[in-house]
Amino acid sequence: MTRRPTPDMRSRVNKPPSPIGPILATAGGIAILSAMDAVMKTASLALGAYMAALLRAAIAFAIVAPLWLAGRPAWPAHTVMKIHAIRGVVGAGMALTFFYALTKLPLAETIAISFVAPIVSLYLAAILLGETVRPRAVWGAVLGLAGVLVIVGGKFGRGNLNEDTLFGLAAIVTSALLYAWNLVLQRQQALVAKPTEVATFYMGIAGLTYCLAAPFLFEFPDVAGLRNVAIGAALTVAGALTMAWAYARAEAQVLVPLEYSGFVWASLFGWLLLGEAVTWTAAAGAALIVFGCWIATTGRHTEQSAL
Repeated sequence: MTRRPTPDMRSRVNKPPSPIGPILATAGGIAILSAMDAVMKTASLALGAYMAALLRAAIAFAIVAPLWLAGRPAWPAHTVMKIHAIRGVVGAGMALTFFYALTKLPLAETIAISFVAPIVSLYLAAILLGETVRPRAVWGAVLGLAGVLVIVGGKFGRGNLNEDTLFGLAAIVTSALLYAWNLVLQRQQALVAKPTEVATFYMGIAGLTYCLAAPFLFEFPDVAGLRNVAIGAALTVAGALTMAWAYARAEAQVLVPLEYSGFVWASLFGWLLLGEAVTWTAAAGAALIVFGCWIATTGRHTEQSAL
């Protein structure tokens, strides 16, 4: 005799899984990636942004490629490879300009300005994917721009708006724009590839892109710099796979707000590892940018992010 399920039993069967695990994993993944940023700042200062970016891509590829190959995957189709190739090149420019900005600006301020990327991605999605720009996205963009101006104005008020700072600001704005494009590409990749495949081709193609400049910019790294890049590469892979695990098990709208805790982690690691103090203008600007992102993206379902 088969036992008939009671209403209580059916409610337990249909109950969605708890998001606590993915939330904790996301928080941990963001902390790992923030630590990576701090380590890569040290490496970029020692080796230069180009060598730090090249070596990180190469070492991360060597770590993640075996994980992808272990699943005996089929080679991606031509249309999928096209997306991988575009994102690899875009990601190479994004990482290089980000690491360069880290050599010119404090870690927390760099991370704060990069937060404008989700807002910009809404407009790129409208251009590239035909999505509709909602009025909320306009208000979010205004607040995000105001936040950037507060951070820049704070540096101007303290007399720190010198040539190096301007180069750093230009680099992080460029990186944020490329990151916004990167987010749109991730939306496309989430439909056609698994996280290990995405990470493998992302790092591999980015590394090949950097190699184009190797005849002009390559320098043999010292042991200390190479060690820091290796740590950064390992943290990159660990953080990316942790985030992928979390996003596969909970709705993005639950997890995305946690992304902005990166400013807190950046402030902490910048203080502990780099001796950088967080100014009130950086904190206020970050708050405006985060609030703008929250307004712009509320109610949207953001696809899984692989890196």
